[in-house]
Amino acid sequence: MADWLAVLDRVGAQRPSLLDLQLGASTLFAAATYPERVRSVIGSNLRASFPEVRGMSWEQRKAYAVWLESKRGLEAFNPRVAHDPAVQRWWGRARRLSCSPEEFARIMQYGAELDVDALLEHVHTPALVFHRQNNPIWDIETSRATAARMPNCHFVELAGSETDLFFGDMEPVLVEITRFLRECELPAIDDDRPLATVLFTDIVSSTERLAALGDRTWRAVLDEHDGTVEQIVARFRGRVVKKLGDGMLATFDGPARGVRCAAAIRDAVVEHDLEVRAGMHTGEIELREGDVTGLGVHMASRISALAGPGEILVSRTVVDLTGGSGITYDPCGDHELKGIPGAWPIFAAHVPVPSPM
Repeated sequence: MADWLAVLDRVGAQRPSLLDLQLGASTLFAAATYPERVRSVIGSNLRASFPEVRGMSWEQRKAYAVWLESKRGLEAFNPRVAHDPAVQRWWGRARRLSCSPEEFARIMQYGAELDVDALLEHVHTPALVFHRQNNPIWDIETSRATAARMPNCHFVELAGSETDLFFGDMEPVLVEITRFLRECELPAIDDDRPLATVLFTDIVSSTERLAALGDRTWRAVLDEHDGTVEQIVARFRGRVVKKLGDGMLATFDGPARGVRCAAAIRDAVVEHDLEVRAGMHTGEIELREGDVTGLGVHMASRISALAGPGEILVSRTVVDLTGGSGITYDPCGDHELKGIPGAWPIFAAHVPVPSPM
């Protein structure tokens, strides 16, 4: 998403419509996180997750990539055009140029672990989703049900059996896209309620440390802590919203960077003989004169209160949106969060140590 924003800024695109042929997590996340930068989204074969590939081994995924670029892969995905030699040549070349079997296996691994179900209700941007009736690969009812979860989504069922939108009868596709771009009502830019990852950190046993060190020494320790935290948050492209005495509130536009930032803070403050606890949640927040409020903030605060020394606890939403990142999680059971109805599954995050260069 950072690459996408950099391209938009470089070419001066203020608020484009995004065409994602296989409408997926990156585009939906961009629309939810930066509603002021996305006019609308268009795509096909919408799914929140890909459980079908979760049990595949690395070698099976590589073999699948090789199969996909072959004539048999073309026949499976787009049977009505597979007889055409020109299409066969183009299909194999396009697949080989897009990525290697190893890279495709990594993409499949990422998709296997990802689940954006919790993200759908936050995509308020107008969306147009296509699906062909006899698609042999992706189920139309799953696509329809997923589209129904998005507040401003128009679902179009097309005749044909092609998986790829650019094969088959293109006239109804172009007609629908043209009508959508001309007639869809563009909602007011609600950039005061973006999707964000909220991180709370808190120094463990701060009162006891204050009593042992005294006000002046403790103030110096806090100043060092605050400077370290601010540097680390900036490194992970987050924003420190405010300091909370012996803690900090920050926001990120990507949950994986938020989790890694929390781990980096935890490891860095050990040098100051400190321990921190951290809690995180990804959800809509409200921006108010430099501060943030809303249910997403309260969720992160309540989760942080459950954490022990050195722990990074996160909500199920963070787990689902960081699939394929290399971060692992241990379930900590369901917990009631003060003031928030229901019981919520909580997870402890574990960030792998980077390999030495």
